[in-house]
Amino acid sequence: MEVAVIGGGAAGMTAASRIKAINPGWRVVVFEKSQFVSHAPCGIPFYVSGFVEQFKDLCTYSVDFFRSEREIDVRTNTKVVEVGENYLIAENIEKSYEYEWDKLLFATGAKADFLGVEGENLEGVFHVDVENAQKIKKNVLKAENIVIVGSGYIGVEMTEAVLRLGKRPTVIEIQERPLPEYDAEIAAILKVEMEKYVNLKLSETVVAFEGKDKVEKLITNKNEYKCDLAILAVGMRPNSEIAKKIVKLGKKNAIKTDSRMRTSLENVFAAGDCAEVINIVTGKPDWIPLAAPANKTGYVAGVNMAGKDLEYPGSLKSQITSFFELEIGKVGLSEHEAIKEGFETVSAFVTSRTAARYLPDGLIHLKVVADRSGKLLGFQAIGKGVIARIYAASALLYNKCNIKDLFFTDFPYYPPISRVWDPLVVAARNLFRKVGLP
Repeated sequence: MEVAVIGGGAAGMTAASRIKAINPGWRVVVFEKSQFVSHAPCGIPFYVSGFVEQFKDLCTYSVDFFRSEREIDVRTNTKVVEVGENYLIAENIEKSYEYEWDKLLFATGAKADFLGVEGENLEGVFHVDVENAQKIKKNVLKAENIVIVGSGYIGVEMTEAVLRLGKRPTVIEIQERPLPEYDAEIAAILKVEMEKYVNLKLSETVVAFEGKDKVEKLITNKNEYKCDLAILAVGMRPNSEIAKKIVKLGKKNAIKTDSRMRTSLENVFAAGDCAEVINIVTGKPDWIPLAAPANKTGYVAGVNMAGKDLEYPGSLKSQITSFFELEIGKVGLSEHEAIKEGFETVSAFVTSRTAARYLPDGLIHLKVVADRSGKLLGFQAIGKGVIARIYAASALLYNKCNIKDLFFTDFPYYPPISRVWDPLVVAARNLFRKVGLP
């Protein structure tokens, strides 16, 4: 059996490894356009800041490991330029050639979104992606006027990375708050913290970059900023251009898949950031480009391509990030997202200490969103002890729990880090009144 995998990121290499583990005699060829495989784009901010010294350390395994230990034919610096039924055409620096496949996986990931404005291709303007990571790090060290466009979780992490290198950037966000996916109560706390360190400009739209060959100025609908380095973290889009010629696309132009990661064409699968999945909270197809779903959908795709049977139940869009000592997390839907999805929402926002009253510790600000029926829809938190609460919330949402389940979950009590009345339980108790529970 000849198996082709387009893309050597998390989903692609997980699938390839699974196929070889189940069917060692099959030939599995991975086509990867960069020189790296099993790379972790989420680690780019930590590479830029210096926490990670070398970019290759962001790769879980080396190309040689997959070739020698797992007997996968990995072809790096090789771009697939055309895909048809049972064939593909790939090209590298030496030649272009055709490869015939029996089974195919699209694991082409996502690519950085573009602003689509004048001057975006000037030297010194970089989108945050694997190809630009080393260039960004090099340029940050010598830049004097750095502007970061976008304050989603990658934008926030890049802001901290630049600050840790002794630079004070300007951060521009088109929405009225940082982390726009979060609700206003959570984002307001981050806004106050970011304004201590950076020149934060909200509700501003970038309209152009100016400069002679190299960027010198960034222009918005409200102002102009000196700029010799622009870091764009304005979102991602599915890398599905090559796939759309033979398979159907779905949500946000991600590749349409079923629960076994099969596409609309027999023996063709898709996994990772290029593929759509089911959102567990809404029950609808969604595009959720995050590392954990990418690895798991790759695993499921590999199992099914190898002839076994495994279903992927869906994703929750679980996120954890931070800004210096401030932990930030979200799982499921924010309230404004839930309203857009048609839910009749109720919510509780609580501020609580994370330790017993008699011990010193920090604060956590927590928001729980539910449907008026009592169904839990989402959690957001910022402050201290966020990670533990988001982990717990993820398990509850995965199991489609309700407000009463949240209240009665037996969270452990340990005075230095958790209270008898955990902030999650306090939020559930506040929701009781709003849905008519005693």
